[in-house]
Amino acid sequence: MARRRAAVPLPSIDDLFTSQEERDSAAAGSVASVPLGLIDPFPNHPFRVADDEEMEALAESVAENGVLVPLTVIPGDGGRYTLVSGHRRKRAAELAGLAEAPCIVREMTQDEAVIAMVDSNLQRESILPSERAFAYSMRLEAMRRQGERTDLTCAQNAHKLKGRKSRDVLAEELGVSKDKVRRYIRLTHLVPGILDLVDEGRMRMLPAVEVSYLSRREQETLLDAMRENACTPSHSQALKMKRFSQEGELGEALIRSIMEEEKPNQVESFRIPKRSIARFFRPSASREEVEARVVRALELLEQAERKRAARGKGGDPWAM
Repeated sequence: MARRRAAVPLPSIDDLFTSQEERDSAAAGSVASVPLGLIDPFPNHPFRVADDEEMEALAESVAENGVLVPLTVIPGDGGRYTLVSGHRRKRAAELAGLAEAPCIVREMTQDEAVIAMVDSNLQRESILPSERAFAYSMRLEAMRRQGERTDLTCAQNAHKLKGRKSRDVLAEELGVSKDKVRRYIRLTHLVPGILDLVDEGRMRMLPAVEVSYLSRREQETLLDAMRENACTPSHSQALKMKRFSQEGELGEALIRSIMEEEKPNQVESFRIPKRSIARFFRPSASREEVEARVVRALELLEQAERKRAARGKGGDPWAM
C-alpha cells in the first residue's frame, strides 16, 4: 500500500514580498481597513516601487486573495496616514482596483518610523546600491538623533550608543562591516547620472566612492567625459581625481585628460581559441610564453615575406 505524503504548505505570493518582521507585526496588532487614498508614502522613501513582472504577479495575488499581510501606518494630520511598511503591497492593491487595505495603525516617533521602514525593506533580496545607500543614511541619522535624546526609548531594538559611534552600532545591527556602511553612505554624495551607472553595474563601487568626494560641478564634468570616452574611471583614476580636487587643481581639462588615459582593461586585444594553437605549445606554457612565441612567429613570417619580395618572386606568404 502506497504511503500518503504529507502536504507541504507553499508560501503565498504576498508572503514572498514581505519580511518576517512584518508578518509578526501583523499577527501582534489589531487591523483596521484604511482607504488607499488616505495613505501617503513615507517621506523620502529610498526604495523604488516598480511596475515590473513581480509587481504584476503580486497585483494578481491581491486581486484574487486580497492583501494578506496588513500595511503598517502611522496617523497624521487631517485624518491621513503615513505608510511605514508595505509600499509594494499598497501599489499592488491600487493596481488590483481595491479601494482600501488592511492596516496596522501605530503611534511612532519620526525616528522610530524611519528605523522600522528601513529595517522592513532591507529584508528584500534585490536592493539597488542607491536604495541601500539612502536607507543606511536615513537610519544612521535617526539613530544619531535618538542618541542625542535622553527621553526617547525605542522598543524595537536597543539603539543605545553608550559612547560608541552611531555608524559602528548601525554596522553591528545590520551585520555588515563599518567600511561597507561608510562606502554605501558615500554614494549619497554622487550626482544622479553617476549613481545611475552604479545601479546599472556599469561603474564599480570603489571608484564610485572616491568620485563621491568631488564637487557636484566636477562630477558633472566627469560624467560628460565618461560619456565622450564610453568608459568609467578605474580606481586609480578616481583616486587621482580626488587628490587633485582636494588640492583645488581639478579642472575640466585635467578631468578629460585623465579619462582619456588608456586603461589595461580597455586595450584592444586579438583572441585566438586555445584549441587552435594548443599543438604548438607544451601544456604548461604560460600566457606570456604563448604570446611571445606567436609574436616571434609573426616576425619571422614578416622577414620571410620581405626577402621574397626583394628577390622579386612575390607571392603571398600567408597562402597555404
